[in-house]
Amino acid sequence: MNILILGATGFIGSVVAARLVADGHVVTGLGRNPVRARLKQPAIEWRRADLSRMTKPADWEDILKDQHVVVNCAGALQDGLSDDLAATQAEAMLALYAAAKCSSRPLIVQISARTAGAAGDLPFLATKRRADEALAASGLPYLILRPALVLGRNAHGGSALLRALAAFPLVLPLIHAESPVETLSVDDVAEAVSRAVSGGLPSKDIDLAANEVLTLADLVHLHRQWLGLPPARVFALPPWLARPVTWLADLSGLLGWRSPLRSTALTVMSEGVQSSKAGSGLVATSAAATLSANPSGVQDLWFARLYLLKPLVISGLSVFWLLSGLIPLLALEKTSAHFLPFMPEASATALTLATCLIDVVLGAAVLVRPLAKRALLGMLGVSLAYLAGASLLEPALWFDPLGPLVKVLPSILLTLVALATLDER
Repeated sequence: MNILILGATGFIGSVVAARLVADGHVVTGLGRNPVRARLKQPAIEWRRADLSRMTKPADWEDILKDQHVVVNCAGALQDGLSDDLAATQAEAMLALYAAAKCSSRPLIVQISARTAGAAGDLPFLATKRRADEALAASGLPYLILRPALVLGRNAHGGSALLRALAAFPLVLPLIHAESPVETLSVDDVAEAVSRAVSGGLPSKDIDLAANEVLTLADLVHLHRQWLGLPPARVFALPPWLARPVTWLADLSGLLGWRSPLRSTALTVMSEGVQSSKAGSGLVATSAAATLSANPSGVQDLWFARLYLLKPLVISGLSVFWLLSGLIPLLALEKTSAHFLPFMPEASATALTLATCLIDVVLGAAVLVRPLAKRALLGMLGVSLAYLAGASLLEPALWFDPLGPLVKVLPSILLTLVALATLDER
């Protein structure tokens, strides 16, 4: 069969795509930036597309041509600079259904979620529910899968946060530590999609979860053991302590960063992740079995330890460059005096203002996710230019007791760390 996968570069979508290729299907993957995916999975035909801009049936006509199945693995947690939930999870899907009716009427397999509960009215689940209801009423052949918390060899979002919390030193600080959580393996999701494509599932709306219910604390302990770390005591935190964290995470979301600590995730976790376990005929894998089947390596430990440090590295670099640009303005005459031996006073003042402006712009730009890589590369370039210029014009600064040039070196190293950990998938 010809199968189109939306969100094929994601945590679930990439595994589903690989499984369907192994089943012998011709798979087309849709993603915003499939360049790296094409290198990783060359057996898939990749097409670039942004679902948030595909909100009219005409946007889907060419893509749906000759497709027998469409698997929707795309999704987002919360609105922000990088995501538009209404457009991506609802309007684009309604446009897809309308276009599908006029094409080959492909089977639509929707990877959704349990949309009831405390978070049911939030945009994350409300848009999914709107798409699910429209699909059920569309007259198209369809299947809706509602997986619990998905675990796998890789990690993204909530599963990545579990690893980060498990690697926390000394204690495990948890909010909603006793919330019930059901899980399953990402391979179970791929198996369900594979069976749906072959017509082997009995229902059109299926919850997927292993036959066990763990607490969040249990799950974090399990991941800590998987990482090979010694046991640690859970330090239960009251929910109100999460508010400053979720506020900052929500703010980062507005700037394009997809933090799993945003308010939507905390609201969902406040009641846990559970399903109604409608019969699927599938045996889902337990969390312990999923982790045991994929033993951790040192790269997993590095990832877990760096995950929560990454936002601190980015924000730390931002503060450093903002202050580097703003503090000299408080003593502009004194700062520009460094250039007086080499140029007139007016030129020295202008150059000082220009370098301060560059520092401020880079410090602000690195906080904006779409600009972060260019800002980090700019920081490297400017830092090297500062070092080269100062070494040529005023080499004595290397021996200054306050070390104004020496301090640039750890800044460069921190910038390289930020670049190395910048990718999200």
